[in-house]
Amino acid sequence: MKLFSIALALAVSLGAIESANAAGAEGVWLTGGGKAKVRITKCGQGLCGSVISLAQPNDPDTGKPKTDKFNSDPKLRARPAVGIRVILGMKPDGENKWSGQVYNAEDGKTYSGHMTLAGANALKLEGCVLGVLCKSQDWRRVN
Repeated sequence: MKLFSIALALAVSLGAIESANAAGAEGVWLTGGGKAKVRITKCGQGLCGSVISLAQPNDPDTGKPKTDKFNSDPKLRARPAVGIRVILGMKPDGENKWSGQVYNAEDGKTYSGHMTLAGANALKLEGCVLGVLCKSQDWRRVN
């Protein structure tokens, strides 16, 4: 009976750790280069992230708030950059790893992507073309 109690306690503890890791990427992150802050939250069965602020919120050429001017859909080019969803449907894909899509507002394209929690305050984001040509950024958690 004692062995069963220990095994049960261990299983409950491991389940709590797994659940904490799944939520570990949720929060506010500063993107590589510090250009934006992105809030990552649950959406459906995965995680999504939207831009909540920009280091330089106005376009240097026009002085107006930045927009999604490179979007491949002309109808979306006038939407404000703040609020754009850049992490799209990242689903669990291993321990502290999620896979889904990443929108790059700097070129207006969506790529297959991965996020890996590299520590309590470190997130590695990777976007790939055809699964082979990849770029990554290291993001830092903001309190």
